[in-house]
Amino acid sequence: MRPSKEEYYLNLAREVGKRATCFRNKGGALIVKDDVIVATGYIGAPRKTKDCLERRECLRDKLKIPHGRHYEICRSVHAEMNCIINAARSGSSVLGGDMYIWETDREGKVIDSFPCFICKKMIINAGLNRVISATRDGKYKIFYIKDWVKDWQEKDVLDDRFQYGTDLNIKEGLKDGLL
Repeated sequence: MRPSKEEYYLNLAREVGKRATCFRNKGGALIVKDDVIVATGYIGAPRKTKDCLERRECLRDKLKIPHGRHYEICRSVHAEMNCIINAARSGSSVLGGDMYIWETDREGKVIDSFPCFICKKMIINAGLNRVISATRDGKYKIFYIKDWVKDWQEKDVLDDRFQYGTDLNIKEGLKDGLL
């Protein structure tokens, strides 16, 4: 059976994510514009710096930092960020494009691949139209960027229902009140 466009591009994002150098997650993203892939990105340390695999440790694990919090204390750049950065490096416009994201946890299980707040802000400013995120139930969720903007105009960013890391923190035994 022929996969849908969403499944096709999510499968490619999964392959891109296999290059990730993060202990916690393997994740990949790609941006598609007019049915053409204009950029890819995976979770990894900035170019020419040592990543977690080379250092043989996750700094965030070592410091017991929960998922979705304190990204400034991380060696890696998120797949979404790297995807947008790689588009800029190659001179490709992403305006009006769609981003596809696939992530797995440290055991290789698919997680809800929802962008963090920092990535959401970058996605909004990049002018993307939609984000298609793989979900832990083997399906996907489509986010329309205009809806994020509308929600954040009416409420605060912290009211966002689809926050990255919530499912992972619960899985690791953290209570919602600690997030």
